[in-house]
Amino acid sequence: MVIDFHAHAFPDALAPRAMKALLAEAPGIQAYLDGTVADLLRSMDRTGIEKSVVCCIATKPEQFEPILGWCAQIRSDRLIPFPSVHPADPAALDHIRSIRAEGFRGIKLHPYYQDFCADEERMLAFYGEVERQGLLLVMHTGYDIAFPRVRRADPQRIVKVTELFPTLGLVTTHMGAWQQWDEVEEQLLGRKIYMEISFALEDLGPERARRMILAHPEGYVLFGTDSPWTDQAETLRLLEKSQLPAKKMEQIVAGNALRLLGPA
Repeated sequence: MVIDFHAHAFPDALAPRAMKALLAEAPGIQAYLDGTVADLLRSMDRTGIEKSVVCCIATKPEQFEPILGWCAQIRSDRLIPFPSVHPADPAALDHIRSIRAEGFRGIKLHPYYQDFCADEERMLAFYGEVERQGLLLVMHTGYDIAFPRVRRADPQRIVKVTELFPTLGLVTTHMGAWQQWDEVEEQLLGRKIYMEISFALEDLGPERARRMILAHPEGYVLFGTDSPWTDQAETLRLLEKSQLPAKKMEQIVAGNALRLLGPA
């Protein structure tokens, strides 16, 4: 079994427009799928991925209800949607509770697209409510290729959040913080902070990736691809090149995710 803990898709009517806009924002990035649920499922079938966490991003507060409704429509044994709440939404805490009441397992945040810094004061009530509701929180961490290199979710900020909310189910993306690998090694490795590996292995190479993964606590590394912006099969191949012990590999591609995605 393989579980992709970080994938994206869009409603069919929105997908062409969304993909075009996102590609325009990030020169050099390639789309491997067309952004639809059907194409994601085809990629999963080709790669042998049983389940994918579909991460949504509310770029405006008023997008909460449409995203929540779409997540309810696509939810299945294979697709596990994480709705999104915009931090500037006056009803943000109520929406977090609604996500829990509707039976979703987690929420996705993106500091760049949602204009916040991970450790700023206005986010504390948000994290507290996510923690109280027992939800997972997948957050983009590190730089983002589509934005200037402002430090919105760097390792130092991540550490601060986890120290303030020690039972928050925070999942950092891109091996802790995209293209801030030295800081990840210095400040995050060894801490019980979840990391998924998308868009990291290409930069790190197999030897450094192996070293970093083995230095992190048991159970805290997850397989993720950021599909459609990478090829799911290629990300799996890159992970295999790191030649991790078989037990560790099994945990990363499925076991750790299954534990996290169990009953809330």
